[in-house]
Amino acid sequence: MEFKVSGDACKDAYWFLFCNDELLVAENAGFINTPWICGSKMPNFTPAGVQYIGSLDGHQCYVAKLGSKNVPAGFTFKELRQLYGQVADEYFWFAARAFHIMHWLRNNEFCGRCGSGMQASAEELAVECAHCRQIVYPRISPAVIVAVIREDKILLARSARFPAVYSVIAGFVEPGETFEDCINRELQEEVGITVTNIKYFGNQPWPFPDSLMVAFTAQYAQGNITIDNKEIIEAGWFSARELPSIPPKVSIARQLIDWFAKLKKPQ
Repeated sequence: MEFKVSGDACKDAYWFLFCNDELLVAENAGFINTPWICGSKMPNFTPAGVQYIGSLDGHQCYVAKLGSKNVPAGFTFKELRQLYGQVADEYFWFAARAFHIMHWLRNNEFCGRCGSGMQASAEELAVECAHCRQIVYPRISPAVIVAVIREDKILLARSARFPAVYSVIAGFVEPGETFEDCINRELQEEVGITVTNIKYFGNQPWPFPDSLMVAFTAQYAQGNITIDNKEIIEAGWFSARELPSIPPKVSIARQLIDWFAKLKKPQ
């Protein structure tokens, strides 16, 4: 799948360049700069799979991939999560958008129906099969995440994927489910409890690789914690004074825990 950008189109553009899921950044004395403007500020790279992804600060933005990590002095590659707090939020979340789109393009170079090559649509953010005309849009996987409160404590758990960190319960929405259905199923499956008074809290794109996290709060109803020992390896109730190691501030999971801590902070 090939995307071409003319010289006029990329003039004064912002570029987000990735290699193996890491973003190229300029780094000088610990100061990180991304994205940068095409021209004298941009090294002589040859990006592939260039895709227009919108505009930011009046600049057109492009995402592309690099085939090598051989870069000149002053440049390095960083995992996207490492950049949170190191660059302005608007640039971080646009880089997250770029990462999401790059991952989708990489996974859709060929048609899933007939195997032919995919081409970029000139009208919308989509790719189309050159043979059977199937159109594929960027994948977005909805997931719920819920803070369960029991009196003055919050339910936190450690997962097999991230055993060093305790967080709130989360899970992907399955076909035919409402968000509330998903919350009830995930809590039953992973920790064996039921809840009531489910309330919407907020949402956050989470491009690792393509989730949309929809956050809720809920009140404990009944049941004893019984972990599944698959997704969850430990779970318990924690007060605001005794919180364990929790997720970084970039995540909506942390926003939920901080909300609880502020709500239940001892006077």
